[in-house]
Amino acid sequence: MQEHKAGGAHASIDDERNQNILIYINGELVPRDQAKVSVYDSGFMLGDGVWEGLRLHKGKFSFIDDHLDRLFAGAKALDMDIGK
Repeated sequence: MQEHKAGGAHASIDDERNQNILIYINGELVPRDQAKVSVYDSGFMLGDGVWEGLRLHKGKFSFIDDHLDRLFAGAKALDMDIGK
């Protein structure tokens, strides 16, 4: 692992386990180096957003219904349409 600052205010440490992760953005899973957000995106401009961290244990999501309930409730509170 290597510590670096990538032009931001916070230092970070690379973790090789994250090199091949996929990012879900605009309805599509893409490699992390291809994940792009427009500078006009409201999450970028205004900081609005909603997310849930999911845990996978022995190939199964833990508490998935609870996570999805919170995700949709958070999106509704921000008047975001994230589909179903």
